[in-house]
Amino acid sequence: MFVINRVVKFFILSDLILWSGWGFIDPLFSIFVVKEIAGATLVSVGFLAAIYWITKGFLQIPISIFLDKTAGERDDFYALVLGLLVVGISAFSFSLSKEIWQVYLIQFIRAIGFALYIPAWSAILSRHLDKGHTAFEWALSSSTVSFGIGLAGLVGGSIAATLGFNFLFLFTGVMAIFSALLLLFVPDLILPR
Repeated sequence: MFVINRVVKFFILSDLILWSGWGFIDPLFSIFVVKEIAGATLVSVGFLAAIYWITKGFLQIPISIFLDKTAGERDDFYALVLGLLVVGISAFSFSLSKEIWQVYLIQFIRAIGFALYIPAWSAILSRHLDKGHTAFEWALSSSTVSFGIGLAGLVGGSIAATLGFNFLFLFTGVMAIFSALLLLFVPDLILPR
């Protein structure tokens, strides 16, 4: 068996932490919206999904073009960390929301965060994959995240029932911020000295 390089390890671990946090929330998000948010309906839930996916899908392209045009990984790294911070703040913000327009706005901001995070994370990881093990390391990344989201989804309902939605949002926000902090341990491998 070969040794996975440090950047790939940190990036997979960071991604696991981030997506596991959202794995607690995503399966329950529609229930939170309908039960806890004034004026929310099932139509609102569909609109929230559209806000997230369309915004993220639209913004990722120009962000990725910008990141590709700029030499080096400094811009990728900053976009990555900024995206994680925005995603973390959006998780915290859901716990403060009371009206549907607030949830719409937070969902829009969350989409911006992930639109920054995903192309930057993918670009950096792609450049640091170990030669001859690219498929394995992408699969390892995907499988690790899948297990994390699956386990989080398994226990997320019990946590929400016991500690409430606000705890899940706060915990998810902390995980996103921790994911960003974890990546600060590898800038010497990414950023030029």
